[in-house]
Amino acid sequence: MARPSILLLVVALLALTVNSASTTTASNFIKTSCSSTTYPDLCIQSLSSYASSIQQNPRQLTQTALSVSLTRAQYAKSFVTKLTKFKGLSHKEYEAIDDCLEEMSDSVDRLSQSADELNKMGKSSKGQDFLWHMSNVETWVSAALTDDNTCLDGFSEKAMDGKIKASIRAQVLNVAKVTSNALALCNHFASNY
Repeated sequence: MARPSILLLVVALLALTVNSASTTTASNFIKTSCSSTTYPDLCIQSLSSYASSIQQNPRQLTQTALSVSLTRAQYAKSFVTKLTKFKGLSHKEYEAIDDCLEEMSDSVDRLSQSADELNKMGKSSKGQDFLWHMSNVETWVSAALTDDNTCLDGFSEKAMDGKIKASIRAQVLNVAKVTSNALALCNHFASNY
């Protein structure tokens, strides 16, 4: 009776070893890919938890980076929306927050379009068809990055310094950084396909 349990233990250990090696390989792929981004540490941190689904697939890496950026943009938009309801905002603060909300909405839309475009183009896209789809993706991600930066521009005046500016800046800057990384990964994917 002891033999089947030993055999089961050996099979379980072998499965763990194979899974661990696969995860290590995927993690190394993410680290190598992220080294070409502007914020490599953030890139690795934001994508490492998806290593098992990314494996060593450049398309999945790019799709995941877009998804992470979209999720963070949606969160930042929600955060900015809540700030519009704050009592005691100056007229300038309210206008800057309202403008930022519009920019973050645009950013969410563009990132969503990008993720959808990459997803729907499928694995069968080749040649000019692939380049056309990827050009759309890169254009929309770049526009989303511009939207993030434009949001922050509304808070550039010295009079806007304070907790509202600091909290929005922290949220939107994080979105801008992961979006910049996603754009770099999109560009790399497009150039190596």
